[in-house]
Amino acid sequence: MPLHFELVTPAKLVRSEEVHMVVVPGTDGEFGVLEGHAPFMSTIRDGAVQVFKTAGAAPETIEVRGGFAEVGDSGLTVLAEHVEG
Repeated sequence: MPLHFELVTPAKLVRSEEVHMVVVPGTDGEFGVLEGHAPFMSTIRDGAVQVFKTAGAAPETIEVRGGFAEVGDSGLTVLAEHVEG
């Protein structure tokens, strides 16, 4: 089953899509999120969010600065202070 992933900034919704996995640059280290991940919240550090559309696919990277990530019943939401590009 796909993971619902949303990337938002204070200004707008940047992404809302179904993906295989997302790797987030947490302040305590990178963590990967797949569908069915336990509820979880973490602050994020400046770095690259890696979005894997399908299993085995090369990741798309999105540079983010600050914010936090929340995993819940609806999927993964990354609230970034700033998204590059």
